[in-house]
Amino acid sequence: MATVLYVTANPKNASISYSKAVGEAFLHDYKLTNPNDEVIELDLYQSYIPQIDPDVFQGWGKLQNGDDYTSLSEEEQKKVSRLEALCNQFIAADKYVFVTPLWNFSLPPIMKAYFDAVAVAGKTFKHTEQGAVGLLEGKKALHIQASGGIYSHGPTSDKEMGHRYVRTILSFFGIDDVEALFVEGHDQMPDKKEEIKQMAIQQAKEYASTF
Repeated sequence: MATVLYVTANPKNASISYSKAVGEAFLHDYKLTNPNDEVIELDLYQSYIPQIDPDVFQGWGKLQNGDDYTSLSEEEQKKVSRLEALCNQFIAADKYVFVTPLWNFSLPPIMKAYFDAVAVAGKTFKHTEQGAVGLLEGKKALHIQASGGIYSHGPTSDKEMGHRYVRTILSFFGIDDVEALFVEGHDQMPDKKEEIKQMAIQQAKEYASTF
């Protein structure tokens, strides 16, 4: 049995969001194909994702100096404990699915905040004399990304920094088996938007059978 962490970062629902619609198609078929796997769904817009702010740095500093949690302020405890829980949940998963739109060439800010929460030295990576080494080898990920224009290839591909970031940060954690499913061009080609969506849903179902 594997544990799948299914992370969405879009305030829209699946009736409006192309990425969520495709993600839900994947999830439906994955559960049918893998009934014994545990699937944990994390909607970042419905979750508490602390940013790395002064409270967090102060709380971490106290703990690193040997103080216990009782020395932390209420806000420090709330934020530091939540970040630790998110990181532990991330580490415990065997597979990851990230569902995001491409906003202004990159990820929604809350997705970046989430990756900041789980990028913890000694847990997801470690520092060595040869440089940073990822600690999550052997895991795999799928990134479903929707964009109104076409950015995965062609003349605007150099502007695509959403999937590029996901692939880079996961590789930093030691996760190199990362697939991408792009749902793109529906605003650029509105007459083909339903065709684009349905083709992506079919791709998602195919991924679900082998992921």
